[in-house]
Amino acid sequence: MNRADLISTLGQHVGADNVLATAEAMSSYLVDWRGRYRGAAICVVRPATTAAVSAVVHACAQAGVAMVPQGGNTSLCGAATPGPEGQSVVISLSRLKRVRAIDPANNAMTVEAGCVLQTLRDAAAEAQRLFPLSLAAEGSCQIGGNLSTNAGGVQVLRYGNARELTLGLEVVLPSGEIWDGLRGLRKDNTGYDLKHLFIGAEGTLGIITAAVLKLFPLPRAMATAWLAIASPAAAVHLLADLQAHFGPSLTACELVSDSALGLVCKHIPGAHPALSASPWHLLIELSGSGDDQALREALTAFLSAALEDLVISDVVLAQSGEQTRRLWALRENIGEAQKIEGLSIKHDVSLPISRIPEFVERADRALSQAFPEIRIVTFGHVGDGNLHYNQSKSAAGENAAFLAAQPEVNRIVHDLVDEMGGSISAEHGIGQLKREELLRYKSPVEIALMRAIKRTLDPLGLMNPGKVL
Repeated sequence: MNRADLISTLGQHVGADNVLATAEAMSSYLVDWRGRYRGAAICVVRPATTAAVSAVVHACAQAGVAMVPQGGNTSLCGAATPGPEGQSVVISLSRLKRVRAIDPANNAMTVEAGCVLQTLRDAAAEAQRLFPLSLAAEGSCQIGGNLSTNAGGVQVLRYGNARELTLGLEVVLPSGEIWDGLRGLRKDNTGYDLKHLFIGAEGTLGIITAAVLKLFPLPRAMATAWLAIASPAAAVHLLADLQAHFGPSLTACELVSDSALGLVCKHIPGAHPALSASPWHLLIELSGSGDDQALREALTAFLSAALEDLVISDVVLAQSGEQTRRLWALRENIGEAQKIEGLSIKHDVSLPISRIPEFVERADRALSQAFPEIRIVTFGHVGDGNLHYNQSKSAAGENAAFLAAQPEVNRIVHDLVDEMGGSISAEHGIGQLKREELLRYKSPVEIALMRAIKRTLDPLGLMNPGKVL
């Protein structure tokens, strides 16, 4: 089947208006959020139902044409960007955006893959429930992509990542067949738990079209504070104390370096809270079913003792929803501020929480010795061991040349992460960016198992080729 015939066939399944084939119409679908990867495609197809996705996949499989599933296109590893060959079809899930059902009694909601994450959080709140997956891109990322990358975000500490928030999936397989696994069960020991093959697979084994997600009671009380601390070691110490004192009420614990905060204050307009100068900062949040004032008072008492013991040097405790929003904006805008500042080398790593201070100290020292004038921007979810550890030069104009040193920077960072029993990808996935790195740090047995699964489910190798493996 030639290109024109394929485009015509796809148009019969989704409507001609939903097959984009000109360079101008496709442009936004062919570049990743960071602008690092640019690809080409035969066309972009925008199905609106699972049946239409199935028909599109079947047509592409029959024609031997590769497919690239795409959600909100906020991937940081190029997972949703087609290759430069121009021989694939991009399948956008953005029109699959129905909330099919909310079942408050079962604490579950059934949603389609193209639903924007913020929309799902709002829908759950309207039903007096919480869907806790929360990340900086939630206003544009889509749940299908969140599941395909096993997204984490700021509340993994309390609720787990996307994998732990998923009860069931609906998936279009590489053949075009539909697997309906939309079961809202918390216990089901009837063989292999197939949904876990597709969560975190980055669209290489099939296309997630819908999911049953866990909900939780909507918290009625919230307490948020920004702390000035001396070091990552102080953050780890405080985390342990907070967990011992507040238990599961501690829902977020975010570490922010002064360099990360400085970029936000430099590039993101708007008034920022008056914060004391400090080499490191910690953003914490408690939530629960009790009274707002009582929770804030409990946190105030805890932090007063920490101030007296010199564990923290200053604190800003939010007294309203607006103050809470402003504190969270400082953390959530770090990625955007880095993008405005210019190119950088990014690492999304996880470590045993106890080893975070040692990692930061050793990695900072090794990188500073190897690359004079380097700027290291560190932030992340210290509560679950996930750091975003990024490097650039202090002079933005030097960063294009600095990117050429990424292999050497990766060796320093990733070898140390591996030595400490960590992972080179905590929540962003592998995509195109880390394919070779994966081969270095996964054992031959693991790689062989992954390839065997890929061959079994996608024997023609048409589903998001060039990603992960």
